[in-house]
Amino acid sequence: MNLKKLRPWLDAISIFAWGILLLKYWITGKLNILIHPNYFALTVTGGICLIAIGGLKIWQILKVDRTKNRSRTTPSIDSPRIAAVQHVTLFPPSFGSTLMLSVALIGLITTPRTFTSQTALERGLTESLPITRLQPQEFRNATKPENRSLVEWVRLLNFNPEPDTYRGQKVKVQGFVIHPPNISEQYLWIGRFIITCCAADAYPIGLPVKLPPGQSRVSFPPDTWWEIQGEASSEELEGKRKLIIQASSLDRIPEPKNPYDY
Repeated sequence: MNLKKLRPWLDAISIFAWGILLLKYWITGKLNILIHPNYFALTVTGGICLIAIGGLKIWQILKVDRTKNRSRTTPSIDSPRIAAVQHVTLFPPSFGSTLMLSVALIGLITTPRTFTSQTALERGLTESLPITRLQPQEFRNATKPENRSLVEWVRLLNFNPEPDTYRGQKVKVQGFVIHPPNISEQYLWIGRFIITCCAADAYPIGLPVKLPPGQSRVSFPPDTWWEIQGEASSEELEGKRKLIIQASSLDRIPEPKNPYDY
């Protein structure tokens, strides 16, 4: 099969493969680590439409091939030749379809993974949220401190950054371990990624944790997930006064099915 005949097949199969890929991520639950749940329905609908379009194109190609095969067995009347207009392109005509199909096949073979603590350090670990993420109405009714999630603690600090305000309050949060390079072995950070639209815009937030006496962060490998209980305190860390979780117990937990927060 020459390149001219192969090109329509590449177009159709690449569209069909992308539809399968989107539905595969949805069925296997991997959409959770790629996009915000608000866009699940759009993604699934897009996958179904791509499969339908790809299937239709394949059916059309097969139909055209059958028509051509029949036409070869019947005489044809000579028609005047029309000069073909040649177009100069930087890439071969099949380059885009080949690239799309290659990416889809890689996605079907490999499994997407969540971001790591190294990614959190590279993107800039923070204890604050963008202005667009602040929702004052959520704090009109006080939530028990021990029921606040890690994101709720960070959001609360955005409104009142004075760490002494929370001294002695109970803390119970879940997240993955991060080892910033410039703090002592008695401290680690517990963090999560916040996703607004898709994984490309995910950013890390977290809080420092002071381990119980006699424990070192060596016992808590980066990227492992833990539930930390203790109480809020304040200390100077990295040259700034920060809210510190004074840990009383740390329990390892499996990575959640949906590791992001919103």
